[in-house]
Amino acid sequence: MTMEQMKKDIVVIGGGPGGLAAAVTAARAGKSVLLVERNGYLGGQLGSGLPFLAFLDWKKRQVIGGIAQEFVDRLAKVQGTYGHAYCPFHLSTTLIHPFYARIIAFQIVKEAGVEILLHSELTDVKVKDGRIESVTVTGKGFHVELQADVFIDGTGDGDLGYMAGAECHKGQDDTHVMQPPTLMFNLAGINFEEFYDFIEKHPEELPYGLNMQNLREGYDADFFRNNPSFVFFGMQKLLKRLREEGKCPVARDTIIFIRQPIPGEVAVNTIRLLNFDGSDVHDLSSGEMEAHLQIPLLIDMFRNYVPGFENCYLTSINSCIGVRESRRIVGEKMLDYHDCLKGLKPDDTIALCSYFLDIHNGAGEDTTGIRIEEPFGIPYLCLVSKDISNLMMAGRDISVDPVTFGATRIMNVCMAAGQAAGEAAAMAVSEGKLPKEVDVQELRKHLLEQKAILDV
Repeated sequence: MTMEQMKKDIVVIGGGPGGLAAAVTAARAGKSVLLVERNGYLGGQLGSGLPFLAFLDWKKRQVIGGIAQEFVDRLAKVQGTYGHAYCPFHLSTTLIHPFYARIIAFQIVKEAGVEILLHSELTDVKVKDGRIESVTVTGKGFHVELQADVFIDGTGDGDLGYMAGAECHKGQDDTHVMQPPTLMFNLAGINFEEFYDFIEKHPEELPYGLNMQNLREGYDADFFRNNPSFVFFGMQKLLKRLREEGKCPVARDTIIFIRQPIPGEVAVNTIRLLNFDGSDVHDLSSGEMEAHLQIPLLIDMFRNYVPGFENCYLTSINSCIGVRESRRIVGEKMLDYHDCLKGLKPDDTIALCSYFLDIHNGAGEDTTGIRIEEPFGIPYLCLVSKDISNLMMAGRDISVDPVTFGATRIMNVCMAAGQAAGEAAAMAVSEGKLPKEVDVQELRKHLLEQKAILDV
């Protein structure tokens, strides 16, 4: 066993979309930054086959810019995306080539001068007088004690905040049930025209009869034919029949798949694990097994019952489960869904979100979509822990209520929040302040200079 010590201005734990954006932004501001990631790659679910959703609002106005848009621009240069495409269901979709996404994540980290520790897991946190003094990360028999002025939790699951003793919430307020995870996998060998023809003849398989208030006119076969960036959500009549016949291997009422920027491939987002806690290692262990074992059953279902998929075959499986929901760290402020529905943009807004309140039932088969008419603002203090003075959040563990979480959990919003956290952390270090003491208007000025979008 080897023990090392390191001191940085800022330490970011977790290299997913939020943590990645935070680390790069802080390093670009001239601070020494260490980014710790438990996997052997960066970007988290950016490399899963999932797309960016709702870069645009329903009026087709762009609401997210900054480092998230920079990531898309870099993808476009390597034919890794088709850019932002309007969608009557998801507002807009922006496909992400999963393998180029990982490469680009390393590129921007290296260019910014971020130091990285991969294959390293957070194992200990030392707190004194409500402040993190150090954290310890462990990998391959090495223990590294890390000191910093500001720590940023980019784990998605609030691991750092939880281990530091910060107040955290999980799941719905009444039931504590969390949204179910998925495991993405890719299929090829699909006859898309046959699938489009089927949807044209069977519009009842589109989700207009479901509890999806966000859905607008135009989500139909012609839309899929003419849009290479589509996300398909539907086939509820088929799945209802298959469930009644005992032939549906998953507990959900719709199929979701995403057309990929890889010719002929789709990424399937149909696996569902119920009553699951993504912050529980036992659930993660059993869930990884269950999710992988669902894949061949789903492939058989697609081949036998979904027109156009008769000859589909498996090309890849994501590296791990994609957790939709786990811990949220309570901040100096908590964003309430009533403010989201009103489209409020407070003076301390550091990022916008226009995505609908997208809530997958963690104990059942259905999904609910609550429409957002106007983009809403995420207040700065939702990124600052109320309990730990030098702890910030970047990603889906920011301080929001469980309904608002249905919107803010998407990857480009995580990146926008991460960019704000990284810039604010850098300002706090430069000025010798706590994160909660940062001048938010000065922060907003810096974000606007970085092409973030804070109003429409």
